[in-house]
Order: sequence, then structure tokens, then C-alpha cells
Amino acid sequence: MTIDNAVLSFAGLMVLLSLALGWYVSPYWLLFNAFVGANMLQAGITGFCPAAMIFKKLGMKPGCAFT
Repeated sequence: MTIDNAVLSFAGLMVLLSLALGWYVSPYWLLFNAFVGANMLQAGITGFCPAAMIFKKLGMKPGCAFT
């Protein structure tokens, strides 16, 4: 798995988790969903992604987006 795949999988997992928590626990968890979306937007614009940096430090091989 490349860093690109890991970042997309992690973001998708966080979106689904926050939606489930918003449905079953409290609607305030949907704010976490907004945070994930804002982070994805800023990563797309600036190229800075903290999750990609963490996955790189864990030794994952880079893909074409996060080299």
C-alpha cells in the first residue's frame, strides 16, 4: 500500500466513523466530519497533509501524490 492509498483510506474511514457517531451518539460528531473535509480540501490546495507525513515516517512507500 502506498502513502496515497493509505491517506485516502484513512480519510474515508474517518468520514464513515464520524457519520456513524453522528447518527448513533450525537449530532455534534458531524463537526468532526466537517474537520476531515476541511483537512482534505486544504491538503488538495496546499499539498500539506499531516497524515501523509505520519505514514511516511512509518515507512510506507510514497505514491505519485505524496513524494
